[in-house]
Amino acid sequence: MLESVGPLVGSPWIYAAVALSVLLDVFVPLLPSGVLVITAATAAAAGSAGNATAVAGDVVVEHVPDILVLALCAATASVVGDLFAYRVGRRGGERLDRAIARSRKLTSAQERLGAALARGGGALVVLARFAPAGRSVVSLAAGAAQRRVRDFLPWSVLAGVAWAAYSVALGYFGGQWLGTTWLATGVSLGALFIAGAGAGYLVRRPVAREDGAA
Repeated sequence: MLESVGPLVGSPWIYAAVALSVLLDVFVPLLPSGVLVITAATAAAAGSAGNATAVAGDVVVEHVPDILVLALCAATASVVGDLFAYRVGRRGGERLDRAIARSRKLTSAQERLGAALARGGGALVVLARFAPAGRSVVSLAAGAAQRRVRDFLPWSVLAGVAWAAYSVALGYFGGQWLGTTWLATGVSLGALFIAGAGAGYLVRRPVAREDGAA
């Protein structure tokens, strides 16, 4: 992985690439934003001793990514992407309403999110950030349901910070413990996918009815 994106990871442009990838994957969930964040964080682990250059696998990284700047770029882009999707959902009109009505996943997310925000909580927004395509579904549903931005935004910020911190930590500490090799990147990505699978299960899990009925 490091070998394939080595020139990008070893350049200051890595921050722009991470931000753009994270920003756009709310609309194109197949973009490998998590892979890019973890790979850059693994390269940062190579330079943790404070060297101006570092060796990550077989690649010489001339510009070692700053771990805090990397996390800030990923978290900020995540929140901005959420707000874009929220605005699209809010202004979608009848066409989007019909699309949501035809989609069981979007309808369920809209109902669950509305209930969660009405109770003053939005853990679903945080969980959805880790689930495959969950961020897109929840952000669009929040806008389409005309939820207030002040109810949605704080949870989006928390979700973006949690996801960015988790992804960066996986790559960085994986590189520290296993060395900056394909093995460290692979283990870190596996942990990210496991978290995504767990979050996806929790997001899809039926909500127990408040009256106690099964």
